[in-house]
Amino acid sequence: MADEVEDKTITYLFTRPLRRGAVLLGKYLAYLACTTLVVLPSVMIVYFMLVPFREVAGSFTALVTDLGLLAVGIATYGALFTLVGTWLKRPLVVGLIYVFGWEQFAMLMPGYLRRFTVAYYLQALVPHAMPADEGVSSLLRSVFSDTPSAVMSLVVLTAVTLVSLFLAMRVIERREYVLEQ
Repeated sequence: MADEVEDKTITYLFTRPLRRGAVLLGKYLAYLACTTLVVLPSVMIVYFMLVPFREVAGSFTALVTDLGLLAVGIATYGALFTLVGTWLKRPLVVGLIYVFGWEQFAMLMPGYLRRFTVAYYLQALVPHAMPADEGVSSLLRSVFSDTPSAVMSLVVLTAVTLVSLFLAMRVIERREYVLEQ
């Protein structure tokens, strides 16, 4: 929505006989469809290019699981950044700081801070085992060993998605957009 304000096209969206929240929800669903239809087939193509043909049958269920996790991540991050996009004038900087700053920092900190990241709950859903050797990988395993259950992760990710969309719809319904000349 910040792009719509910056391009001065938001008035065209809001002159329709639709609620502002419906316009936002439509834009989110369009994002979800477009991103999913680009990312998931791309991952499948890369998978079939990299995995030897004789190993495809044994690892195909892991591929399907990973595609589902990608779809959940796309939906959750999209909803969260939809909220940021409706709330702030320049949301790109905040989004980059969140993904490359806060999430990376919080995931490495001991204690409860990682529970305030989307990546923590997405990583809990990953079914692949960590490699079993000593050194750096054992250190990483000890850092990431505290994971919530799969059900709890899905509940939290669904809640983050729905609450973010609800709050974004509320923000856009109540905000007065004044275009600069």
